[in-house]
Amino acid sequence: MNIPKTQKPRIVIIGGGFGGINLIKNLKKTDYQIVLLDKRNFHTFQPLLYQVSTSGLEPESIAYPLRKLIRNQKNMHFRLAEVDHIDTNLKKVRTDIGDLSYDYLVIATGTRTNFFGNKTIEDNAVWMKSLPQALNIRSLMFENLERANRTEDPVKRKELLRFVIAGAGPTGVELSGAFAELRSNVLQADYPDMDISEIEIHLVEGADRVLPPFSEYSSKKAQKFLEDMGVTIHLKTFVDNYEDNRMTTKGNLILDTATFIWSAGVTGAAISGFEETSLLPKINRYKVDRYNKVAGFQDIYAIGDIALMQTEDFPKGHPQVAQPAIQQGKNLAINFKNKLKNKELKPFSYFDKGSMATIGRNKAVVDIGKVRFAGFFAWFIWMFIHLWFLVGFRNRVVTFFNWTYSYINFDKAARLIIRPFKQNKIIAEED
Repeated sequence: MNIPKTQKPRIVIIGGGFGGINLIKNLKKTDYQIVLLDKRNFHTFQPLLYQVSTSGLEPESIAYPLRKLIRNQKNMHFRLAEVDHIDTNLKKVRTDIGDLSYDYLVIATGTRTNFFGNKTIEDNAVWMKSLPQALNIRSLMFENLERANRTEDPVKRKELLRFVIAGAGPTGVELSGAFAELRSNVLQADYPDMDISEIEIHLVEGADRVLPPFSEYSSKKAQKFLEDMGVTIHLKTFVDNYEDNRMTTKGNLILDTATFIWSAGVTGAAISGFEETSLLPKINRYKVDRYNKVAGFQDIYAIGDIALMQTEDFPKGHPQVAQPAIQQGKNLAINFKNKLKNKELKPFSYFDKGSMATIGRNKAVVDIGKVRFAGFFAWFIWMFIHLWFLVGFRNRVVTFFNWTYSYINFDKAARLIIRPFKQNKIIAEED
């Protein structure tokens, strides 16, 4: 890998997500050699992926070069690589470009889409965990609209104009709202010879309410917002199969659709090389202590979505969202600095800053502690927070400009089919 040999302890970080980049940013100018490994050369602001998929933003608005993060830092190195295995005995990371030894290892690989063993959904649905996949959804949506606009078959047109999203968590709710806004504000003008009322948006959820992790107040508000926007919601409905453009459920619901988006769950993006005492197989998360140290190891750490830290307040681990990853990255950086100074290590304590989800223009829900609110103010808070946590000043400016443009003109600027649609399974194999 052509990493310089030094006398400094080497920290290898796998993953340039929220946890990884916050660890790096807080380890600048320390007496460590830092090596960051990632299969992409950019950080993705995943909370806004849905806006790329629904033509609200271009991909470069929510991506930031990883090399720019470590620019001018002589102790930091980046390698574009995909990690295959961790040899814990030899203390080596095995990748597609070679092996790399470590003194300390930090796993910050996040999550991947969970299909719960359903192969037909994995093979035929589309999902959204990366920028290529978000662009893929955009391509599929606009390609189907173009096909529907030219077909003379009413049955085929109905299939092409029906959008089905499985999973009513934040991703599913935000996607549904974005599709509904696109239908109301943009598509009528773009397709004047199409009956826009034929476009259907269905949100399917196995639980008895949308946004199950949120408060009941926010859940009801979100559902009301979506229904007012024309989204059909199916609760207590479990998807059973999706094949040949037909979605079936364990109940009586059957929907023929050419656009089926799976957002019903995630699992840890674990790396091979660990026993079950360290890696919990059903959820694919590494068991860590209050210092993010992986169970059974003194030199391996896990942070963010891939880490399961059980505390009194969070017996099932912290929520798999950005804030725990950010805070764990910062806390681990403090502890690495304390190691050099022989100071006492700081146990991690999560400060819950709340949960939020946007449904559309002037429509969002926010839970902060026992405080719940919805509507314009919640939407404004959501927008401010997401702008604040975007990496890079340019990205903040570009995103703010796009949002302002869309708000004033009721328009989406990025209605481009960048490349033809490919099955997500193929995208994942190529990525």
